[in-house]
Amino acid sequence: MLRRTFIVLCSALVLTGCGSKGAEAEKKNSSAAAEHTMLLSSEDVVVVSNDARSSGVVITGSVEPERRADLRAEVSSFVLQVLKENGEKVKKGDLLIRLDDSSVRENLTSSEESVRALTQARDQSERQFMRLKKLLGENLASKQEVEDAEIRYHSARSDLVAAQARVAQARQQSQRTLIRAPFDGVVSERAVSAGDTVQIGMALVKVIDPSSVRFEGLISADDASTVKVGQAVNFWTNGQQENRFSGKVRRVDPAANGVTRQVEVLVDFVGDKRPGVTGVYAEGRVDADTSSALMVPEVALLRQAGKAYAWRVKDGTLQKVSLEVGERDPRRGNYAVRSGLQSGDQLVRNPVPTLKEGQQVRFAAATEPATASAPLQRNP
Repeated sequence: MLRRTFIVLCSALVLTGCGSKGAEAEKKNSSAAAEHTMLLSSEDVVVVSNDARSSGVVITGSVEPERRADLRAEVSSFVLQVLKENGEKVKKGDLLIRLDDSSVRENLTSSEESVRALTQARDQSERQFMRLKKLLGENLASKQEVEDAEIRYHSARSDLVAAQARVAQARQQSQRTLIRAPFDGVVSERAVSAGDTVQIGMALVKVIDPSSVRFEGLISADDASTVKVGQAVNFWTNGQQENRFSGKVRRVDPAANGVTRQVEVLVDFVGDKRPGVTGVYAEGRVDADTSSALMVPEVALLRQAGKAYAWRVKDGTLQKVSLEVGERDPRRGNYAVRSGLQSGDQLVRNPVPTLKEGQQVRFAAATEPATASAPLQRNP
C-alpha cells in the first residue's frame, strides 16, 4: 500500500515539472514573438490611391519681386546714419540712409550768395541800359554807349541764370544725401554701415515689394511653342514650409537667350498664397494635360541599385514589394506606379533599414494625435 502511494506521488511530481517547463517555454516564445512585432500608428502608413497626375513643360527658375530698387550713391561722401536694417518694412519716402552733406551745404551757400550778388549786378546793368537808351532818344548818349550797356546787361543776366542753375544743382545734391524708400516694401539688403565712404554709383541698399513676387523661369526653346499665355502652372520652392503654389503664365519671351538657348517665362501667382522669401529656387510644370494614375508618395519609396521598392503591410505582416515607377507629379511630389501595387494598399512611411520580410505588424490604439513624421516604434 505504501509502495503504491509513493509511485503516485512521484508521478504527480513529474507531471508538475513537465507542466512548469511547458509554461515557461510558451512564455519565452510569446516574449520572442512580441519582441519581433512592429507597433505602428495610423500616421506610420500611407494608403495607395488613384489620383490626378499632370504632365506638361517643365519650368525652372526662381521667385523674384517685380518691384525692386537697387539704391546707389549719387554723391561722393561718407555714411552718417543707417536707419533701416534688413527685413524691416518701409513706407514710400521713409529715410533709409543719411550721407554727410557738409561739402554740399557749403556749395549751396556759396551758390546762393552768388545769386544774390549777380541779381544786383543784373538789376544795375538793366537800369544803366534803360537810362542810356532813353538818353539816346534825346541825343544825349551815343549809340556805342547804349550797345555796350546792353551787352553788360545780357552778360549779367546770363551769369545770374548760371548761378541759379548751380543753386538748383546744389539743392538737388543735398537731397541726394538722404536715401529714401521709393515705394512701400521691405529692405532686402543693406550694403553699407555708418562711417563707410561711398563713391558715386556704389550700392547702398535694396528695397523690394514682397506683394509683387512672380515666378521667373526658363524653358527649352523647343518647348516655347507649346507654352501659351494664360496656361495654369503648378510649381514649388525649396526651403519653404508650404512650398506648393499655383500660377498663370503672363508672358513668354519671343527670343531665346543667346548663350543658354532657353526662353524666359513669367508666371504670376494665383490666389493669396505667396512665399515668405524671395530669390529661392523654384521648379514647376505647365498644367497642359491631366490623367488619373495610381500614385505613391516619395516618403514610402526605397531605391536600391536603380530599382524601386516599398514595404507593404498586409495580413498583419510586412512584405517587400518591387515596383515599376513612372514620372513624378510636380504638384504633390508623388510618383505614378505602373505595377506592383493596388489601390488601397498600405505602405510604411519612411521605412527603416531594419525591416524584415514577414515581420509581424500591430497597429496601436489611437490615444493621442500623432504627427505625419512619427517614427516607427517597436515593443520593448
